[in-house]
Amino acid sequence: MPTYVYETTDPAKPVRRFEVKQSMRDEPLAVDPETGEAVRRVITGGYGTHIPGGSTGPSVGSVGSHGCGPGCSH
Repeated sequence: MPTYVYETTDPAKPVRRFEVKQSMRDEPLAVDPETGEAVRRVITGGYGTHIPGGSTGPSVGSVGSHGCGPGCSH
């Protein structure tokens, strides 16, 4: 079950972030279950997928060094 990050949205209060394990089918939370404050789901960077013996793709420093892009021919 994925873990989602939420943060409170009241500009008059300090932002509080918390994590909740939810099914992908569950609706995003609208309020903090502890305080009742309004919240939004935070989009965070995911984790890379490790393929044994393979590559997860180019690293930031190697963009363009792994062949051609769309429409390119050698």
